Amino acid sequence: MEFRVIQNCRQTRARIGEINTGHGRFTTPVFMPVGTQASVKAVSSEDLKAAGVEIVLANTYHLYLRPGQGVIARLGGLHGFMNWHRPVLTDSGGFQVYSLSKLRTITEEGVTFQSHLDGSTHFIGPKEAIGIQEALGADIIMAFDECPPYSADYQYLLDSVKLTTRWARRCLEAKTREDQALFGIVQGGVYEDLRKRSAEDLVELDFSGYALGGLSVGEDRETRLDIVSQTRERLPLDRPVYLMGVGSPEDLLEAVLLGVDMFDCVMPTRNARNGTLFTSRGRLTIKNARFVDDGRPIEENCGCYTCSHYSRAYLRHLFMAKEILAYRLNTIHNLYYYTHLMAEIRRAIEEGSIEEYRKRFYALQGTGGNALSLHPGSREKGPL
Repeated sequence: MEFRVIQNCRQTRARIGEINTGHGRFTTPVFMPVGTQASVKAVSSEDLKAAGVEIVLANTYHLYLRPGQGVIARLGGLHGFMNWHRPVLTDSGGFQVYSLSKLRTITEEGVTFQSHLDGSTHFIGPKEAIGIQEALGADIIMAFDECPPYSADYQYLLDSVKLTTRWARRCLEAKTREDQALFGIVQGGVYEDLRKRSAEDLVELDFSGYALGGLSVGEDRETRLDIVSQTRERLPLDRPVYLMGVGSPEDLLEAVLLGVDMFDCVMPTRNARNGTLFTSRGRLTIKNARFVDDGRPIEENCGCYTCSHYSRAYLRHLFMAKEILAYRLNTIHNLYYYTHLMAEIRRAIEEGSIEEYRKRFYALQGTGGNALSLHPGSREKGPL
């Protein structure tokens, strides 16, 4: 992997970059749709390309359990298996072990856990996590980390940071493929000194990039942005920085201004399946009765396939009837919104107008420009 900064913003820490991988280039800041099971839910690879998606994320934990990394390796790796010949990032599975396993035991060697599918017992440590990801064949892979719960106390988080660093070192030692870039994951909860320690320890190990983990697990937005800002200052400028599991359009915009390059989140796809659609004027709930005979697209001047062909009335009908097509068309629109939001942000950085863009963004959303006062789910304002 090669990363280069194309342009820095004079007003903020925002920047435009380019990452070159064995399966093509993508421009940062970038949003990566989540393809947990080697599939972005409800859409095909062709739909992703049409929506402007440049890189997708797949999940090590889920693919290890089903169908198994050996099957995927024999069928051409993730790129061949899912017919996606653009870049792929895989996470290490650490978060899923924490969040999905009813029973897990953490030791120096790794984690023994029960499968959420059938209760069978498994073990993943740093060496195993790297081996699985090498078999999957992603372009960017993640170090195995411990993702502590939000409620963890200081001593637990300190021990977790130390363990994550030791595991990160073992991941580097286990890595054998030169065509994959390995990112380290900064942990430390909401404590500035622990985030500082984690970041400095990982930078010393010299990863290809750095991720900010353990966020969006219960903390408020202001705290999250503080952590992002503090941690970003301690990471090298010549490496990409990835904020894991975040988030809403306003989350992305604010984090870009703090110097973050890469994002992933289930928000656009999960909201699409729940009937919530993103627009420049806020969120639109398609099941609302006022759309029953609304002949307009989701958003005027949107270039996505859904808005080019279907009305709000039809989309509401599909959703209320629980037709499978509703999930595909809604997802296509939300992914298009996210990819083109990132394109707009990159354009504003390029033109030196990111602060003006930010003001327009919040003015349209009806928030008055106060990013920290946003409450997800209460943003349907204006003539939608």
